[in-house]
Amino acid sequence: MPGLVTLGESLALLTSESIGPLRYARRLELGFGGAESNVAIGVRRLGHEATWMGRVGADEFGRLIVGRLRGEDVRTLAVVDPTAPTALMFKERRAEGRTRVSYWRSDSAGARLSSKDLDLAEIAAADILHVTGITMALSESARDAVHLAVKHARAQGVPVSFDMNYRAALGTPHSARDAALALLADVDIIFLDEDELAIMAGRYDDPVAAARALGELGPTEVVVTRGAQGAFVVADGAVFEAPAVPVDAVDTVGAGDSFAAGYLCVLLEGGDAAARLTRGCECGAFCVMSVGDWEGMPDQSDLELLRDTSGSVLR
Repeated sequence: MPGLVTLGESLALLTSESIGPLRYARRLELGFGGAESNVAIGVRRLGHEATWMGRVGADEFGRLIVGRLRGEDVRTLAVVDPTAPTALMFKERRAEGRTRVSYWRSDSAGARLSSKDLDLAEIAAADILHVTGITMALSESARDAVHLAVKHARAQGVPVSFDMNYRAALGTPHSARDAALALLADVDIIFLDEDELAIMAGRYDDPVAAARALGELGPTEVVVTRGAQGAFVVADGAVFEAPAVPVDAVDTVGAGDSFAAGYLCVLLEGGDAAARLTRGCECGAFCVMSVGDWEGMPDQSDLELLRDTSGSVLR
């Protein structure tokens, strides 16, 4: 099945329904999330095929993840680990529109992902392989799996997309930079926010110049998201910018994954870098108007709700 193929960790998600510290929450809503599976859902909602590979525990949380992904029509190739639990993510609402996330993932099933869990034929048949720095930071075996997937995709002529997705809980900026640098020669598209660009480039005065320098290490497209300032991409030497779409944000978790899904979908459709950037900004904006990692990701008809005939957006 052509389309996007991705691999990584998905976690059960427990979210406080009330604002305040998690210890005072009376109820926790059960769901799931994960950078790579979020992107797969976003791509599928926009009408393209998507396949997720990963490892879950032989528990109710693992069954939840597999069932929900299949319910979103994502092709799900999950290895069930009988001896390790599915990881947990906790999300507390510290203030309106502000969330804080913590994890229980040490020695989880997702962290045990290995090269043996990959379906290399699926990767070879993909139109795009998408991976993230989160999975590489989970364990040595997970990092090896990402490297094998990327090398195999490169050998088969499959474009590779990499989202740095730095997480301080999983390592230092230095370790994240080293892990990304080891991959970049085989990456076609890299997604970063401004903080991650600084990690990769060090201190800089000109973000576009920093992105150009990063592109010299391998990627033909360096995509930088800038929050309220929108995003830009350096693609084959040319620079394209897109403004942020003004919306009232409810939950910003998952915005980057939705942006990546929108960007990659236009790539699948043959659109140019400017169109990809615009779609990414639209998808990120739509996502943050709802609570949840992926629940608010748009389909094609949803994107029309962001616009009216005057070009303004719904708020």
